Amino acid sequence: MAAANVMMPAPGVTRILGLDPGLRVTGFGIIDAANNRLGYVASGCIRTGDNANHGLPDRLKTILNGVREVIATYRPGIAAVEKVFVNINPQSTLLLGQARGAVICGAVSCELPVAEYTALQIKQAVVGHGKAAKEQVQHMVSRLLALAAAPQADAADALACAICHAHGSSGIGAIAGPFARRRGGRMVGA
Repeated sequence: MAAANVMMPAPGVTRILGLDPGLRVTGFGIIDAANNRLGYVASGCIRTGDNANHGLPDRLKTILNGVREVIATYRPGIAAVEKVFVNINPQSTLLLGQARGAVICGAVSCELPVAEYTALQIKQAVVGHGKAAKEQVQHMVSRLLALAAAPQADAADALACAICHAHGSSGIGAIAGPFARRRGGRMVGA
C-alpha cells in the first residue's frame, strides 16, 4: 500500500495487531488500547484461495505478504498470535503450524514483537470462560469494541486475540509479555 494510506496510532496509544492463523483464511484485527479503553481500528481476512492451483508455498507467501501489508498500513506496535493446538489429525496440525509460522515471520520481518496466547487464554479474556463458542466470542468482541455488527468469525477471533493482549498486558492480572516466561507459577525473564 502507498505511504499515503498509512494510519498511525495516536500518541500514548498502543496499537495491537491480533492474528488468527489459517491456511485458507487468516483473520486479522487491529485495536488501539490506552489505559483501560479499547478502540476498533480495522479487521478483515487474508484469503489464500480454494483453487487447487494454489499450492502450500503460494498460500504461505500470500499469508506472509498479507501480514506485511496490514502492518505497513496500520503500524501496530505489537502482534498477538493464537497458539496452535494439537489436533486429532496430525496433518491438519502441521498445516496450521506452517500458516502460523508464515504469520509470525511476517510480523518479525517488520520488526514487530510477537506475543502468543492459547485459545483458552483468549476466550477467558474476552468471554470469561475458556469453552466459549465462536458465536459468544463474536458477540463479546462486538460489545467490547462497540461495533454495530459482529465481525466475520476469523476476524472476530483475531480481534479477540488483540483484546486478550490488551487486557493481559496491563494491570494486576498481567499475562506474560512476549519476552517473559513462567516457571512454577512465577514470572521469570527470558
